[in-house]
Amino acid sequence: MNLSIENILLVGSILLFISIIVGKTSYKFGVPTLLLFLAIGMLAGSDGIGGIHFDNPGMAQFIGIVSLNFILFSGGLDTNWKSVKPILREGILLSTLGVLLTAVALGTFVWFITDFTIYESMLLGSIVSSTDAAAVFSILRSKSLALKTNLRPTLELESGSNDPMAYVLTIAFLTLVVNQDQSIVSIIPLFLQQMIFGAIAGFAFGMLSKLIINKIKLDFEGLYPVLVIALMFITFSATDFVGGNGFLSIYICAVYLGNQDLIHKKTILKMYDGLAWLMQIVLFLTLGLLVFPSQVFPYMGIGLLISLFLIIVARPVGVFLSLVFFKMKMRRRFYISWVGLRGAVPIVFATYPLLAGIEKANMIFNIVFFIAVTSIIIQGTTLAIVAKWLHVALPESVKPLSEYDKLILEVPKSASREFKISTDSYAVKKRIIDLNFPKSALIVMIKRDGEFIRPGGSTVIEAKDMLMVLADRQEDFDKVNDSLN
Repeated sequence: MNLSIENILLVGSILLFISIIVGKTSYKFGVPTLLLFLAIGMLAGSDGIGGIHFDNPGMAQFIGIVSLNFILFSGGLDTNWKSVKPILREGILLSTLGVLLTAVALGTFVWFITDFTIYESMLLGSIVSSTDAAAVFSILRSKSLALKTNLRPTLELESGSNDPMAYVLTIAFLTLVVNQDQSIVSIIPLFLQQMIFGAIAGFAFGMLSKLIINKIKLDFEGLYPVLVIALMFITFSATDFVGGNGFLSIYICAVYLGNQDLIHKKTILKMYDGLAWLMQIVLFLTLGLLVFPSQVFPYMGIGLLISLFLIIVARPVGVFLSLVFFKMKMRRRFYISWVGLRGAVPIVFATYPLLAGIEKANMIFNIVFFIAVTSIIIQGTTLAIVAKWLHVALPESVKPLSEYDKLILEVPKSASREFKISTDSYAVKKRIIDLNFPKSALIVMIKRDGEFIRPGGSTVIEAKDMLMVLADRQEDFDKVNDSLN
């Protein structure tokens, strides 16, 4: 079956429905949902029972980039800065030096065991050098793993921020494969430009986005998530236009926004949580359709050898050398090494050699696909088991809440107090979002002219309003009083 405008919605919606239904029961059998999405795409493809012919790397790459925007942005929004700050240095080193060391170690191994040139080997190593944000976010959160001593924020920070490094290495070594007269030194300016511009743009667009979201007045609450989507794509494309790394910029932008007071933040987070899942399904289905299993089988032997080396040697080398100067228990280092999941991102990056038309592009793509599948099977199914073996798992009862959980649950406070707004109060004619209201307190109701109003971030405080505030401690009420007067 060839996809057309007439049938693409029908076929797409059927595949999406099947993926959701199958994924609902997958964890009962210990199978990662993402792997099932990929399998459904392969079954629907040319070599499967669906017979859908899809052989368009350019379209797959476009879908992949759009999907990664949503996945990385959603992961960034849910990143708690207070949790990340203590392990920021470890996370940055893992996502930069760790990725580089993994790429070099694996590339060297590929060079020894294949007829690839050194640049082709390093290109393959670069493509699979980063942990996959979609796989890590999905599997860690779906399995509700509670990990000790900042392990979870370390893993999520690394997976969310290391794709830019892998992308730069992939583009750099692809350039060297295509233009073999260039030296490896020539790619250093590209690396610095991508990372520096990407980081600066991420912070700049984060601050600008907060200003726009909180200052613009939209008539419908549902438009605010749409506004954030527009700002997300502007951040990515504008950063890419000036030569920066778009993936890095949107992740930094999202982390910044996720830790700020935003109007309708709960609505934005809830929508992005659903969109991230949708994009993961679409991405894995698309990549499943793109691959031809009959072309992967001839490379299973070499693919398994490279995959095992990556899991057992290259990834641990990158992790242990990156963390050598930090005080960290050995079992934590081993677990970080094990959570080196490869998923959709390497497959998306593997479309770049295909579009560049290099000689071994098809071989690289099929090997990368096999590495991603084996990583999800071997590592993805054993995260909980290995966490228990290494004694890094916490009981479910002490699992920390995510930013999204905190907003949705709105945990009740133990004490309440009413605050009457005087005519000369600082809060008059101010929106709640602009009051610098303490996070440890909660306005649950406003009494105005004999009527009760349920407040939101955009609610404007009026003179003579009576605010009902919940908090735990006297100090919290003192902070509330300071913010109102």
